[in-house]
Order: sequence, then C-alpha cells, then structure tokens
Amino acid sequence: MMKTVLITGVAGMIGSRMAEWIIEHQKEYTIVGIDNLSGGYLENIPAGVQFVQADLATENLDDIFSKHSIEYVLHFAAYAAEGLSPFIRKYNYTNNLVATANVVNACIKYKVKRLVFTSSMAVYGHSPAPFTESTPAQPADPYGVAKMACELDIQIAGEQHQLDWCILRPHNVFGRNQNIWDKYRNVLGIWMYQHLDNQPFSIFGDGSQKRAFSAIEDCLLPMWNATVLPEASKQIINIGSDVEISVLTAAETLKEVMGQDAQIQFLEQRHEVKNAYSTHEKAATILGYKDRTSLKEGLTEMWAWAKDQPKRKRMEWDAYEIDNGMYDSWKK
Repeated sequence: MMKTVLITGVAGMIGSRMAEWIIEHQKEYTIVGIDNLSGGYLENIPAGVQFVQADLATENLDDIFSKHSIEYVLHFAAYAAEGLSPFIRKYNYTNNLVATANVVNACIKYKVKRLVFTSSMAVYGHSPAPFTESTPAQPADPYGVAKMACELDIQIAGEQHQLDWCILRPHNVFGRNQNIWDKYRNVLGIWMYQHLDNQPFSIFGDGSQKRAFSAIEDCLLPMWNATVLPEASKQIINIGSDVEISVLTAAETLKEVMGQDAQIQFLEQRHEVKNAYSTHEKAATILGYKDRTSLKEGLTEMWAWAKDQPKRKRMEWDAYEIDNGMYDSWKK
C-alpha cells in the first residue's frame, strides 16, 4: 500500500528538491504538495506530485487531509524575508504563524505520524555564535519571532494533543530551484539576479558579518531522517554547514565561480545580526548530516542552473505596511 507525505511550499527550493529526493529514494511514498505560488514556481514541482494550489493561511485543509491518508507532513512553506519582516509585520505573521497554526490543527485532527517544521536560525537573534540548540532564543526581528512562536505552538500541540514533531533550524540554504527573483531574500540568488541584470552585487554594511551557507543537497537525507527516525521525535535540531565565512568572502567566491568580474555596491548597514552560524552535533548524530558540499561547489551548480532560467519579473513590494526606517535601496 502506498503511503503519503504532504509537503507545504512544494514549489519552493526546499519543498521541490525534497519532493524530487523522495520520488527517487522512497518509492513507496506518494506526495501531495501545497503551495500558493507566491514565491515558488510550477516548473520546480517534479512530475508525480499531486499538486494543490492553496494558501495555508486561509485554506480549509479538511478536504486535502480527508482525501489523502497522510502519514507525515513536511511543513516548509514560509516567507523568509527576514530583513523585510519589520516593515511587513501583518504579512509576516499571517504567512508564517497563522499558516502554521492551520497546518498544526490539521495534523492533530487527522492524526499524522509526525510534523516536521523548518524553523530558522533567526530564533537565536543576538545570542553569541555559534548557536547550539540550547542557546537562548532572542529573536531580533519579526520573522524570528514568528518562527519561535510556531516552535512553541508545535511543542504545546505535542504535550496536549500528542502530536509528534521534529523542529529543524536550517540556515542560509541555497541551490537549484531557489527563488533568485525576490529582492528581499536569498542573498546568493540576489547576487546572481543582479549579475544577470548587469547590476553590481549589493551588500548591506561592510560585508564583515558572518554566515554559514548550506547546500540543499546535504540537507535532504537528514530532513527525511527527521521525518521517520524514532530518535528524531520531539527534537529541535540545527541543520546546515559548519563553515562560517563573511558575506564579502561569499561574494568573492561567487565572482570566482562566475569567472567574470562583478562590482560590489556597499549599502547602508541594516538592522541584522552580526554573526549567525550554528553547531550541528545533533544533526550529525541523530540525522546523519554531513557537510559534503563546499560553498564553491554548490554555487557552481546553482550558477549553471541560474544562467538558463527565464527572465522573470522581479518580486518587489508595491507598498510596505510601514515605511519608517526603510533602507534607501528598498525605498519606493
């Protein structure tokens, strides 16, 4: 008998690549995928996925859950524009927190075996890096607050309604199928778009802020293990690369991969965490995570893909919820 996995955000990078991986490696599972296509693309969704276009924040999920006998839910859908989140608070909380509450309700009601939720390293905020899972949560922006609230809600559902869960905290995941047309998120994709559009790479501040960029290829098997392994039950786990580098070094690495000169434009410093990277002992021990793909290797594959993409319209907000303190490069 075929088993069913539900993937939210299936048209985005993580969702679509996870769907590809399951189709290739877990053939006894069928996949139902949900996406509202606000930040993902139909072309990303692999053949064989039963796709439902729906907005998780407003959709009644009963029809989807009652129609399919869903064993596991991989909840990847989110709007992860962390730097923009202070200017779109309502949208941020609706598309991250309210949408997740809707998913949690359905998981409880239809007794799924486990909910896997991709949270974010943004929950750690201004805590000193490297972050461990026991590092206190001190979100520095509404996006981090929304992810932290989702985590707490899921844990309450586990205590009160016996919902099994695993919370993953990935960071700076990149690779093929990433949205490179969004002005506000995915810095590596932003630079690729800018170069294809004959613009300089934009860096907020001096580029000394440190991040660890994580190749999606290294995360897929661990994410599946988070779904099915008994040891992953009710665990919070950082997942991603152990190699922290400056944003400026990441830009120089991409320039090297492109084999072409690219200018860098330094913009005003924005409100953001200076250093954000994690340790991953739990991911290695419980999920079998291995940091196999270097930034240069991952960027080489992503750049080869990006060069062949259609010239889509760039996602820019027509109006923000508030303009107070808006950065010059994002002003209308």
